[in-house]
Parts: sequence; C-alpha cells; structure tokens
Amino acid sequence: MKLAIVTAFPPSKVTLTEYGYHLVKHFALKDEVDEIVLITDHTEEEKQIDFDANCKITVKDCWKFNSYANIVNIYKAISAEKPDAILFNLQFMKFGDKKAAAALGLMLPMIFKIKRIPTIVLLHNILETVDLEKAGFTQNKLMQKMYNFIGSTLTRLVLQADLVAVTISKYEYILKSKYRKKNVMLIPHGAFETPPEPTYDLPAGPKKIMTFGKFGTYKKVEILIEAIEKLRKTSKQEMEIVIAGTDSPNTPGYIESMKKKYKDVPNLTFTGYVEEKDVPVIFGESAVVVFPYTSTTGSSGVLHQAGSYGKAVVLPDLGDLGILVREEGYRGQFFTPSNVDSLAKSIDAIISNDGYRVELGKKNYKASCSLPMEKIADMYLEQFHRIMNKNFKNGMSVVQ
Repeated sequence: MKLAIVTAFPPSKVTLTEYGYHLVKHFALKDEVDEIVLITDHTEEEKQIDFDANCKITVKDCWKFNSYANIVNIYKAISAEKPDAILFNLQFMKFGDKKAAAALGLMLPMIFKIKRIPTIVLLHNILETVDLEKAGFTQNKLMQKMYNFIGSTLTRLVLQADLVAVTISKYEYILKSKYRKKNVMLIPHGAFETPPEPTYDLPAGPKKIMTFGKFGTYKKVEILIEAIEKLRKTSKQEMEIVIAGTDSPNTPGYIESMKKKYKDVPNLTFTGYVEEKDVPVIFGESAVVVFPYTSTTGSSGVLHQAGSYGKAVVLPDLGDLGILVREEGYRGQFFTPSNVDSLAKSIDAIISNDGYRVELGKKNYKASCSLPMEKIADMYLEQFHRIMNKNFKNGMSVVQ
C-alpha cells in the first residue's frame, strides 16, 4: 500500500504535530505499507524523521497554516503521487484559525472521496462538544451561533469521506444521531509509546510539577503557578514548576506574558518547544503531570503520554477529559476547574504520598499499554482494506 498522510509534522508548531509524528512512525513499521507520502505543512527546518522505517517515506512540504492555497497545493501533491489511500489527521482548526482557510482545507476529504481514493478522516474534536467561549474562540453569543452553523456545515463535508474515525465514544454517538451517518466509528487515541515499565523513582532535588502542551486558550498556566505558590506556604515539599510547551496558535505571546507576570516566582521553568527526543526526559523527571484546563476540545495526547511514562496526573473532571479517563482506564486526582485551592489540594495529595503517586502511575501505565499506537495503526489499515474491497466489489476504479 502507498499511503498518503495529511498532517502537521515536527518541527511544525501546528496542532496535532505530535500525534502525526507517532502515527507516521508506527505506519512506517508495517510490512504492508510500501511507501508513506507525508503531506505536511511548510517548515524552514527539515522534517524530523528520526525513527526506523520498513518503507520509503516521501515528504511533500506543501501547505501552510491559514493559507487559502492549501486546498490547491494539497490536491496537486496527492494527485501527483497517486496513493492507494489517504489518511487525514484533523481537527477543525488544523489548516488555519481563519474561517475560510480552515473551511477550504476541510473540503479535501470530500474531494478525494469523489476521486474514489479510499479516504479516512481521523477527527480529534467536534464543535458540538466545545465550549467556544472557554476554548478561546469567541465570547459573542451571535458569533457562537455562527460558529456552530459553520461547524455543522463543515462536519457534513468531512462526513463525505469513506470513514470518519473519532477517539471518544460520545463523538461517535453525536455524529451518527445528529447527522444520520453510518460511516463513523470509534478508533481510540492510543498511547504514543509503550516504553518498559518505569521504576517510578524520582530524581533527587525538588519535585517537578509539570504541565505540557500549547497554552493560552483553554490551557492556562496561571492557576498552576498560583496553586503551587499557595501550597509552598503549607507544604514541606520542595517543588519546581515546569511549563513545557509553547503558545497556542490562537494566543501568540501568551507564554512570554506569563514569564513577565511571574518573573519573581522561584523554581519556575519555561522549557519552550520540547523536541520529541526530549519528551521521555521531561516526563520521566516529573513527579506529577497537571492539566490546568478550563475546557476540553478532544482526546488528550498528553494524558496518553503521561500514562506511557507511568505518571500520576491531576486533572479537571470535565467534558471529554472525564469521559476519556473513565473509558480507557486512566486514574487521576480530580480538581474543580479554575479553582486554585482545589488544584493545590489535589497536587498535595500526590506529592505528599509517594505510595499514592506510584499507585496512580502504575494504573496509568497499564491503561496506556492496553492501547499502543501499533494497534491503532492496524485498525486503520484494516479499515482501508475494507474500503478497498468494497470499492472493488462495486466495480469502482480509482480516478487519478
């Protein structure tokens, strides 16, 4: 199979970059995949293909965030390569935060379905479950209605693909019931890596309280910093706050503003962008991984990473995150969203009790091992073969 994968890819800063990296990494190890055509967003640096592969990998660096030409450039790149199948790694703002640029990119699955190339969309979020105000889209009620209308229209376009895969059962239910479509199925997010079980020991020195991601919209570091500052007044534990990651594309300058605001806070580290090779180190050194979210917009890659490295987590019991924890067997200490006191107590419950910290870490490692990315890649390949067989039986030839 010659498989085209449309995704952001490191060193890109566009959303879903990390997921794209690990998805490609595991497809590249499959014997039935002869070539991967990587349809990626443009970066000045070379793409980070630093893993073993059993197949040829062709990189087509052909689209840009917020470019109106993406639909044309991606269409040309895929048409020239003539893949046997296409996988889109998407969420609604994948191609841009400008409405027209985002919408044009989301038309591509429908176009390639019309061309009769087996097409699967991995859709990481649906607007029906997103709190548009808390997620940083808009506070204007009229604009929220407009976003929902546009979102429903774009969802109908995406649903024209042969198959739309979602990572949470609630999404599958909503899409099937609201849009009356049967070509939707649950394929779990999966754990990026399944390294050997860790020792659960921590390095000497302050206990590192880490948060990881793209910040500024619904991921806010203020509550974490203020919770640790409050906890330092009562706890005997020595703590370091680690903010690992960058600004969300929707909130440029956020991290820099936080550095200035909290410049006098001791033991506060902003790592900036974390390269894939450094991810095991930053998780491995952490005592606990915190999710300072005010809302959720889909399945959490960070939760799966934390599980892979056997880490205890502190998270708000809200929306998709709460569903994900219960469905996939993860465990964590919950706190009330946006409540500094609640977050401080939840962090203290873990760092002051090593037995509890290790217990949570072991549960999360077990949950991550049950759904490795290797299995997820197999699930997609199985669906591509099903679509191909169906097309063959229906006498459909691929239009190139």
